[in-house]
Amino acid sequence: MTEQNLNLPDADSYDPTASSLAGQVDPAVMAELLSIRSSIDNIDATLVYLLAERFKATQRVGFLKAAHKLPAGDPGRETAQIARLRRLAAEAHLDPAFAEKFLNFIIGEVIRHHEAIAEDHQAAAHQAAARNAGGGGAAAAGSTDAAIAAGA
Repeated sequence: MTEQNLNLPDADSYDPTASSLAGQVDPAVMAELLSIRSSIDNIDATLVYLLAERFKATQRVGFLKAAHKLPAGDPGRETAQIARLRRLAAEAHLDPAFAEKFLNFIIGEVIRHHEAIAEDHQAAAHQAAARNAGGGGAAAAGSTDAAIAAGA
């Protein structure tokens, strides 16, 4: 369900020293700036991998919800998570409003994915029912259920 941008530049083309400030600031200041930015780059990479893992888990939730005809969103869970993340943000000296906006963005994406999974699940169920009505038998329905369970 995650979209991939196939027009991204090759990872080897990233220049961690790229800056419009090069040659305009003291070399020692530039070196310190690049050192700090290197840490930021590492954190950004970690965030990307953490988000990927989070979305893998939410995809599993989406398949479970679709299989049991549960709604894509869960307002009670979302409210509790927002309150929890706001508290954690405050403890971490991060702006709670920013944390809430970030989580709301993620929740919106998760719900969008869950809705797409539910649509795919429903379409597969209709196809299986049509095959069964046309003589496809239980084997076709079983293979569709297995494909859905596997995340296909």
